Amino acid sequence: MKFSDLFKKKTSSDIAKDRLKLVLVSDRASCSPEIMAKIRSDIIEVLSKYAEIDMDGIDINITHIDADENGGKSAPALYANIPIKNMNHNVK
Repeated sequence: MKFSDLFKKKTSSDIAKDRLKLVLVSDRASCSPEIMAKIRSDIIEVLSKYAEIDMDGIDINITHIDADENGGKSAPALYANIPIKNMNHNVK
């Protein structure tokens, strides 16, 4: 995450798209939009310590794994696609 990204103003359409994505994902996962937003925020916060992240390309979903794929049990699964622009090799 670049320092300048903190001050970058999102358009209303960008905000609406983000909210819609959160609602759709949370509906599929039986998880509230607030929890999904917190999960996303926490993941970004941790990864930003180690890498510069492409904020526009982030895709985080919670879905269910079918019983056939999980040894007979249906279970939730977190999928995250987080594009990395640059690694921070000077982590203390």
